[in-house]
Parts: sequence; structure tokens; C-alpha cells
Amino acid sequence: MKTICFYFQIHQPFRLKRYRFFDIGNDHYYYDDFNNEEIMSRIAHRSYIPANYTLLEMIKNSNGKFKVAFSISGVALEQFEIYVPEFIDSMRDLAKTGCVEFLSETYAHSLASLKDPEEFVDQVKMHDDKIEMLFGQRPKVFRNTELIYSDEIAGMVASMGFKGCITEGAKHILGWKSPNYLYSSAAAPKLKLLLKNSKLSDDISFRFSNYEWNEYPLTADKFINWITALPETEQIINLFMNYETLGELQPRETGIFEFMKALPRFAEEKGISFSTPAEIISKLKPVDSLSVTYPISWADEERDTSAWLGNLLQNEAFEKLYSMAERVRLCNDRRLKQDWNYLQASDHFYYMCTKHFSDGAVHSHYSPYDSPYEAFTNYMNVLSDFIVRVKAQYPDSIENEELNSLITTIRNQASEIELLRKELKSAKAEKIARVKAEKAVAGESKTKSATKKTVVKEK
Repeated sequence: MKTICFYFQIHQPFRLKRYRFFDIGNDHYYYDDFNNEEIMSRIAHRSYIPANYTLLEMIKNSNGKFKVAFSISGVALEQFEIYVPEFIDSMRDLAKTGCVEFLSETYAHSLASLKDPEEFVDQVKMHDDKIEMLFGQRPKVFRNTELIYSDEIAGMVASMGFKGCITEGAKHILGWKSPNYLYSSAAAPKLKLLLKNSKLSDDISFRFSNYEWNEYPLTADKFINWITALPETEQIINLFMNYETLGELQPRETGIFEFMKALPRFAEEKGISFSTPAEIISKLKPVDSLSVTYPISWADEERDTSAWLGNLLQNEAFEKLYSMAERVRLCNDRRLKQDWNYLQASDHFYYMCTKHFSDGAVHSHYSPYDSPYEAFTNYMNVLSDFIVRVKAQYPDSIENEELNSLITTIRNQASEIELLRKELKSAKAEKIARVKAEKAVAGESKTKSATKKTVVKEK
């Protein structure tokens, strides 16, 4: 029986204000609060909140048969808490249905997996702690920023205990194979892979309201019939997209919400179910393994990482940012660590993309800058001030070798403290057990003594 796996990405960065060269060293606050609040409030009320109500209605009307998965970045959750707390409440209502799964990702929606394994692991844990605190779920399936994936990343994901990962069904990786199956990673065989069906996902995300599309208008029964017509052995249809599709990229006036509401009814008529990623991974076995030597993503025609790291501007900013990683991890300055998270958001590098016009139009749609060069200049000004603050705590006079030695010492101390803590816990447990045993022996002696006295009295 065929099953549809709906997954939505929710992410919004902390956008930077216009930060001049002369601000470096003088102004340590980098964010455009007015713009961030306006964008978050507008998208939440046009898209996220109405979409939540729509999905909740779909779950109730289908008696829990409709299911869906979300990944929400930590930096987006922080902004929801500040600007649109009612979104958090509506998402909790969805979580209570038991039909919603929350996926793991990096807290900052960062590119750390491509550069810094330690930072990557730290951010995943930080993100999952946030999800568990807000929604009472500990994510079991991983999705990386913009579905970025490779064999190397698979190894890191598997080592963190995840059993599944979702990514792009890139044609240059699949070849003749279909994305409508469950696969496993060649690098980490126990890690199962769910691949995006790009054609069907993009029919909803980008073509739904396109009058020039030869399949316009797209109706729920037509869409379900396309899925029904797929080969019988192709059992999983992964529809992965940005949540802004519902209400923002495809405005309410296009009928997108009515389209979504009708899907469960037509799916049930055709014997098609809905499943979360964790359910699919637990029920089905992979049909084959996939090797991905170079990182893939769901962006642009190339389905690679060139949208973020495809030019000299992006790479210079990227390298300069992560050159501070070890120093930031040593500090305990809350504001500095917060800025470190916000500056890692992949969006900052996306705004610097200089691809040809057809792709550039897509990139400029999301950018608050007039050009990639303006994005680069503004980001580097901010980054320069950030680096000044980091080096004020850990200056250049501390060489990398000395810094690494210091980090090793701190880690060793942390390991020793943890070992001593375990020994203390074990000693306490032994002492409690010993005291209980002594009390038990003493109690037994008293009982025997009392029994002897009773026997003597009876005589």
C-alpha cells in the first residue's frame, strides 16, 4: 500500500541591520529588529498559523489518519517566542494529536556539517533539547540544513544515534532509481534514507498557481491519481517543502488550503495512507544503499552546496567565521555565543550567491540586500566586529597550538570531573546498600531475640 510522507521546513534567520565599517568596535548589536518582527509576524499570520489550523482540521476530520513532520530551526523558534508566541501554542496543539513528528536539525540552520563536526554535534543536541522542552518530543530522524547530505555527514548522523535521515532525491545520485523507496547509507548501513520526490513536491510548492503550467489547475483528486498511477512497488512518496508554501509562496487566494484539506479524502478512496518518517523507517526495509561522495542539497538545478559556497565571497566569509570556532567554544559569554549561532545561519551565505540570472531571481526573492556584494560587505563588517570581541577574550597571542593544548586540558578536566562524579555516585550507592544490609541484619537479630524471649516465657 502506498503512503505519503509530508515534511515541512520552518526557518527564519535573524536578519542583520545595515552595519557600516565605522560601526566596527563601536556597535555590538547586529540585528534588524523591526524587519525581523515584521517578516515573522507577516509570514506567521499569512502562512504558518493558518496552515497549522488547516493541518489540525485535516487530522481531526481524518480521525488521525493524516500525519505530518516538521523541522523548525532553533533560531526560528527563538523569534516565534519573541514575536509570535501564539504560533508555539498552535504547534503544541498539533503535537498533542500524536500525528505530528518533529525532526532533528542544527539549531542555527547552519553549514557546520560541512566544516566543523564538533560544532555540528553541539548544535544538533541544542536543537533537540529545545524541541523536547517546547513540544515534549525527542527527535528520532535527522534532516540537515536544506537537506544537505553526504557519506561523511551520514557517519556523523549515525554516530549521534539517529536511525533515519531525509535528503534530496538528486538525479545525479539516483540515476535510473526512483526516490519512492526506502534506502540506506553506503557509509553507515544502519542509517535509513528518505528521499524527496522533487517533481511532485515542486508541483505543489512552485507550480500550483502557475497559469502557464500545462497541468493547471492542480486539484486534490488529480494529484492523488498521479500517485496512484506510480508503479505498485513504489510505496513511499516523500513530499518535502518549505512551510511558507501554504499561504505565502502559494497565497490563500490560490486555493492551496482547500487543496490540502481535500487530500486525505481522495487518498483514502485510493487506499493511500499518510506516515511520518519515523513510522516508515520502523516498518520498511531499505531496497538498496546509496553512496553520496560529494554533498547534495535540495537547492537549485545542481542540487549541490553551490547556493551557499559557490563563489569566492561565500567561501571567504565561511572560512573566516569558522576560524573562530575553537575560541568561541572556550568562552562563557552568553551574548557572544548567541551571536555565534545567529551568524552561522546559512541564509547569510545564500544572500551572497552570484549565480546566473535564472537562479539569481530565486535567490534575490529571499534576500534583504540589493546585491550579493552588498550582502557580503555587510556580513563581513559584522563578522569583523564579532572577531574583535572574540579575540578580546582569546587574543592572537595565544597560538593555535597553545589554544588546542588549553582545549585539551579543559576537556580532560571535564572527563576527570565526570569520572569522579560517577565514582562518587557509585560510592554513595554502595554505602546506601551497605547501610540497608546492616539494618536488615540488625532487624533480623532483633526478631530472633524477640522470638527466643517469647519461647522462654511460654515455657
